[in-house]
Amino acid sequence: MTLRLRPLAAAALLALPLLAAAAERVVVLRTVEDARFPADLATCAAAPFQPVNVVLGAGAWTIRTGTWSGVMRDDAVRFAGPVTGCGLLTTTAPFTAQPFLIRFDLPDGTYVATGTCTITSNDVPQRGLLLLGCALKLTSFPPGVVGGSATSASVFNLAQLPGFDTGSIWTLRIHDDRPAAGGEDDGDDHDHDDHHHGR
Repeated sequence: MTLRLRPLAAAALLALPLLAAAAERVVVLRTVEDARFPADLATCAAAPFQPVNVVLGAGAWTIRTGTWSGVMRDDAVRFAGPVTGCGLLTTTAPFTAQPFLIRFDLPDGTYVATGTCTITSNDVPQRGLLLLGCALKLTSFPPGVVGGSATSASVFNLAQLPGFDTGSIWTLRIHDDRPAAGGEDDGDDHDHDDHHHGR
C-alpha cells in the first residue's frame, strides 16, 4: 500500500508549484519623476516612518525589452498611472538601509508597498548620482490580491545633475487569491528586438 501511494504523493508535490505560479502576476514598470504627476501628500503623511524628507511624484510606464537580449527597447510603451514615493533619507553613504514607501495607482487599483532602499553607489557614473535598490512589501492592494513584493533598480538625482532623471525599474510580484486567467493579450506582446529582426 505504501509503495502504491508514493507515486501519487510525488505527483501531488510536483503539482503544487504549478498551482502557486498560476496565482502570481509579475508587473514590470519604469517610473520617472514628473511634475505632471505631483505626489499625494496624504500618502506620505500616513507613512509608518517620520519625518518624511523625500517626496517624489512620478509617472509609471510599461516597457518593452528585446526578445533575445533582454535589453530595454522602449521605456514608455503605455502610461500605467501616477506614483507617489516617500522616503526618510539620513545618509548618502552606500549600504545603509533607509525607509521608503511607494504608492502605485494602476488600472486595476492602488498598490502601496513599504520597506527599505539601500544606496549602492554615490559616484557612478558621476559623483553625486545615487544608485540604489529597494525591497518593499505590499501592504495595501485591491480586492482579490493577498500580498506580494515590489523591488527596484533606481537612480536618485538628488544633486540635480544635468542629463540624469530620478527614476526606477520596478518589479511587482503580485499574488492573487485565485488563478490568473489564461490567454490574456494586452497588445504589447510583439517582437521588437533589433537583433532578432537583423537590424
